[in-house]
Amino acid sequence: MTGHTINAYLVSKSLSSFFSLPLSCMWIVRYGSKSYSVHHESDCKGNDCKEQEHNEMHDGMKETDTCSNSSIQCDGIQNCQQAVDETNCVRFSEGGVLQVRTSQDGRFLPVCNQGLDQSYADQICEQLGFRRGFSFLSDCGKQQSASRIIGGSTSQLGQWPWQVSLHYSGSHVCGGSLVSPDFVVSAAHCFKGLNSLNWRVYAGTISQNALQIPYFLKKIIVNENYNTNNNDYDVALLKLSSPVTFSSSVQPVCFPTFDQTFSDGSDCWTSGFGTTQEGADLASTSLMEVKVNIINTLLCNSSQVYRGAITKNMICAGDMNGGRDSCQGDSGGPLVCKGGNNRWYLAGITSWGAGCGQRQRPGVYSRVTSLLPWIYSKMQQEKP
Repeated sequence: MTGHTINAYLVSKSLSSFFSLPLSCMWIVRYGSKSYSVHHESDCKGNDCKEQEHNEMHDGMKETDTCSNSSIQCDGIQNCQQAVDETNCVRFSEGGVLQVRTSQDGRFLPVCNQGLDQSYADQICEQLGFRRGFSFLSDCGKQQSASRIIGGSTSQLGQWPWQVSLHYSGSHVCGGSLVSPDFVVSAAHCFKGLNSLNWRVYAGTISQNALQIPYFLKKIIVNENYNTNNNDYDVALLKLSSPVTFSSSVQPVCFPTFDQTFSDGSDCWTSGFGTTQEGADLASTSLMEVKVNIINTLLCNSSQVYRGAITKNMICAGDMNGGRDSCQGDSGGPLVCKGGNNRWYLAGITSWGAGCGQRQRPGVYSRVTSLLPWIYSKMQQEKP
């Protein structure tokens, strides 16, 4: 899609305006008419040097790739083998406004819908790892059942349709969240030393005694910056061998916008097949749910709670008085919060905590807004 230039300075329109067009996925590939070079330190000199190894930092994510000397960030032309130069170039901001990073000066600017059509929409969807015809904003976060873990209750079918159960060698190990027909988001620590061959993904189930036909994993992508000592960057992207079929009990969750905030005290929910009490030997056979509150990071990092262990990539949720929490076996599962549009957004990925449901020891989740650039970049690189 080189050659199709969008003027990012035009007046932006909200996505409600975009949906009046026959578009499935409103992303822009060409970001500006001028070039902006991204310089990399290298011993490589002269016109005969065609490649260089380099590490790039994109909003906190470290990428290693092989690129040509002429690589330009976000110019719509892939000059790196793994397309690092064309990742983290698009995002949604508050109110659903689409923004693109210009190759001119690296700023994110809003775009309008002038010149967009179905063909461009489909190509852009494919670039970012979404299939043609998948409207990832209008088809996500829809709860099919609203009837009403630690301190929680049994879920109803269709209540959390993005929840998946990840089995390794025949047993439930972790949870995950379906984010598109081809990808599941989970926690990095679930996959340490385990290959993709023995994993099975079960979607659309609320009972381990009534599992559906499993999906297989084609690839496990663990964040390169994942720290086993403090669980920072605890996120993994799972690529399925075949796309899931959406139904009333199988739906994707919405990604938040890059600047979406989940305010302190917000009522959110976490779900999973983990143990229902600390130290239990067996996971729950039923999908459990529990309402938790977002907890202020300064409080969660205080000397009375986690003593500085909470990084910018983490978010705390639970009850400071104890009793409402995720537990062993819930790892990788969703922490979701409801938006003003009655859709559910993936705020966190179940990561770690001190015990389960203890006083002043809330659950700690990977903060999805901080990890979105990495998630989107990997979906783009691993597009089906």
